[in-house]
Amino acid sequence: MAWDFETDPAFQTELDWIDSFVRDKVEPVDFIVPEPLDMANELRNAVIKPLQDQVKARGLWAFHLGKELGGPGRGQVQLALMNEILGRSRAAPVVFGCQAPDSGNAEVLAHFGTPEQKKIYLAPLLANEICSSFAMTEPQAGSDPKMFEMTAVSEGDEWVLNGKKWFATNAVFASFFITMAITDPDAANPYKRMSIFIVRADTPGIRFIRNMQVVNEPGNGSHGYIAFDDVRISADHLLGPRGEAFRVTQVRLGGGRVHHAMRSLAQCRIAFDMMCERALSRQTQGTNLSDKQLVQGMIADSWMQLEQFRLLLMRTAWKIDKEQDYKKVRKDIAAVKAVMPRVLHDIAANALQIHGSLGMTNEVPFIDQIITSFRMGLADGPTEVHKVTLAKQILRDYKPSADDFPTHHTLRRHEAALHQYADLIERLGIELPDRS
Repeated sequence: MAWDFETDPAFQTELDWIDSFVRDKVEPVDFIVPEPLDMANELRNAVIKPLQDQVKARGLWAFHLGKELGGPGRGQVQLALMNEILGRSRAAPVVFGCQAPDSGNAEVLAHFGTPEQKKIYLAPLLANEICSSFAMTEPQAGSDPKMFEMTAVSEGDEWVLNGKKWFATNAVFASFFITMAITDPDAANPYKRMSIFIVRADTPGIRFIRNMQVVNEPGNGSHGYIAFDDVRISADHLLGPRGEAFRVTQVRLGGGRVHHAMRSLAQCRIAFDMMCERALSRQTQGTNLSDKQLVQGMIADSWMQLEQFRLLLMRTAWKIDKEQDYKKVRKDIAAVKAVMPRVLHDIAANALQIHGSLGMTNEVPFIDQIITSFRMGLADGPTEVHKVTLAKQILRDYKPSADDFPTHHTLRRHEAALHQYADLIERLGIELPDRS
């Protein structure tokens, strides 16, 4: 097997263009367009749409999708290298057509949608003419979907949905929701009791209880607490097979978790670069901060965390491209998801400390990054759940010891070695020390 840590020269040319384009054209947008998915904002449309046209002309639009799904089909490794840059800017994923949660919703529609569903929902979503929301979690149940209560009952040629959904990101801007509901409560397998549906946002019976705002986000909140009161949708708005919600969502969440990590890597890099610059720029007690051993320790620890995280992420992206099946890379995806919040938190916290009082203000990004690290520890499943998943996946490759002592018990191995070489030892007349 060949191992290579170099980027293809032709794609490096594209990365160089993306880097300068994001720096010069896209990052300034963050300061004048607080919510890049608010398509009712005239300034947003006037600024972002011409930038999207340039990306499309370059062949870099919707890079997360394969050719068979309507994208360029360049794979997760190249997407990771792109997201290392795009993650610097709030607007950049929108400009490049790979923003969450639309990217994951588009992937689900591409894999499981009917031709009619793709025409009505996927095509305008990929064109960023509309945006969507993934309404999965509920107030009483977040990390355990088996506790969901929202129901979908079949009545003739309609489904009737009742229940509440919590923290549905971008709900306030969405043209439609992809949501999960119980359709088969009596199924013996609890993982076969729920189905996925497409629900238009203007369907009668949808009621916004309130919008929630993460403290470091602009605007008045875009995470919806939504009630579905006798919401009737056409029977053909079932997405994927009935009772297969868990299988459908894993296709969506597997990619989404890795994409979050890719963009978080960019924020880690920003904090690290600022940390190093600050250490070289400021003096105390007659020398630069960079000369202080404790500061040097922060920089060294942060660099090691950043590089270890990046290598794990890139190897995971490579395995996704190789296997073409998120289930086969489940262990690696869980590991990336569990590592990400800690790395972002630690590097941002070190950068904040080295910047002193300035680090605590909104004039630098560190508080925002630290809050985001906690958010990333909850989004798409809490860190604790992913650690459990990782441990279970790891332990499948092992089996218990056959007796009271470990396989690598020193006395056992010594005895086995003596038995293996007994004839040679006897022939040479060598006395070995007794280790019993």
